[in-house]
Amino acid sequence: MLEHNKKKAVAFWLLAGVAMIIIQTLLGGVTRLTGSGLSITKWNPIFGILPPLNAKQWNDAFDGYKQIGQFKYLNSDFTLSDFQFIFFWEWLHRFWARMLGIVFAVGFVYFLVRQYFDKKMIKPFVVLFLLGGLQGLIGWIMVASGLNDSHLYVDHIKLALHFVSAMVLACYTLWFALQLFIPEEKRVTNTGFQNYTVVIILLLFVQLTYGAFMAGLKAAMAAPTWPRINGMILPDNLAGASWISDKMNVHFFHRNIAYLLIFLLLFWFAKARQIKKSFKGTILTQTARWPIIFVLVQVGLGIATVLCAPLIVPGKFGVFEILAELHQMTAMFLLMAMMVNLYVVKKKVRI
Repeated sequence: MLEHNKKKAVAFWLLAGVAMIIIQTLLGGVTRLTGSGLSITKWNPIFGILPPLNAKQWNDAFDGYKQIGQFKYLNSDFTLSDFQFIFFWEWLHRFWARMLGIVFAVGFVYFLVRQYFDKKMIKPFVVLFLLGGLQGLIGWIMVASGLNDSHLYVDHIKLALHFVSAMVLACYTLWFALQLFIPEEKRVTNTGFQNYTVVIILLLFVQLTYGAFMAGLKAAMAAPTWPRINGMILPDNLAGASWISDKMNVHFFHRNIAYLLIFLLLFWFAKARQIKKSFKGTILTQTARWPIIFVLVQVGLGIATVLCAPLIVPGKFGVFEILAELHQMTAMFLLMAMMVNLYVVKKKVRI
């Protein structure tokens, strides 16, 4: 019983980490939507935890921002007060990342000293450390892509890589927690259904990548219409333009992958209901309903976000920005729900 309680405590700590990663990602969304991502032009992992504390430090930070293209060609009318507003969001985003690291480090030391870990946890923790460090490095590479005289924003491909790597970190942390939290007898054995779940998760990662492309390219404004894309079923230059950099093509793929996901998840849900009848008392009876709820809400929010794109006012956080944040949040909830179901339904072990 004591061993079970120790595992449960570690699992709750890991789940708190997942929640913090989701919050961190949402803060990243606010940072992007407010145009704040390039306001801090230096990477100072230790002393950067403190914002400027006096007039000289604020002016030095503002002078650094004045050297890049975003200020010169987009925000040259900014006052120090304007700069402080965007600085706050980027600072908060980085501050929360540091808090995430501290929560993980303190918890790790605490559980290590109290001997809550066993040998099976060593490898997952090493992977977590590496994924966390990699995520921070990718974040700075992304920011650095916009700290020059020729770009107004960060590179959208690096933005997508930063977002997807955050989701990989969240999924791995969640999986680790589920291994400690869910009893083996609560899981279901069905190899075919688990394989189908894997396919949906992989497609969902493609969709999340295109969502990040949409955000980085600011592609919502390119076609603020629905159900057609500016009156078209197919973009004019679908075959001739890039499928990862052309706004209209990215818009097209993001929408249609969403429709495909709805179809696949409706079939997945129907299959899950059949399986539940044979496995009453397992956790699948609770977890199977959430993906279909989240995907329907997600698509509805996506449509509403696109239709509200004309309401965008630079420098303001309004209806479009709120919907965009909710859209991103629901996408993460959908991914986490699918990961839970992937763990709940295991493959048949071959003897």
